[in-house]
Amino acid sequence: MNIRLISLAAAASLALAGCATTSPGYGGGYNNPPPPSYGSSNSACYDCGQVIAIQRVAGTGAPRATGAILGGIVGAAVGREIADDHTDSKGRKNTATVAGAAAGALAGNAIQNRTTSAENDITVRMNDGRTVTIRQTDMNGIRQGAYVRVYNNHVWPQ
Repeated sequence: MNIRLISLAAAASLALAGCATTSPGYGGGYNNPPPPSYGSSNSACYDCGQVIAIQRVAGTGAPRATGAILGGIVGAAVGREIADDHTDSKGRKNTATVAGAAAGALAGNAIQNRTTSAENDITVRMNDGRTVTIRQTDMNGIRQGAYVRVYNNHVWPQ
């Protein structure tokens, strides 16, 4: 197998994997639910409060066209490499390059759209009077006015 093709595929994988990372401190999700809060009184829960505002913000990460551009570059290079191995016609090589670029751009755009999503700034007035704002992607049914628990930098419905 051609070493250039393998190294190009490895570079493309690393570049696209960079689009799939999450922001530090905003994870948790379903893997780390809060421990149970004991007692039925709202004042007994020191990390509980009421949602007073929810603001939708754009997702963090790479600019919008990054996935399509990287995918197009990788697709064009792979299409050209395949055409070099299977044809001597310059026209067919150019066609394979363009087709590879188009397919790579579509794939890169789809990958980026799946990995970046809008986030929400959830402002909670805690039982002790503090106000905290947490940024997270999943809402888990949280709405303005809902009673929630803030645990591990994540808002959980109560």
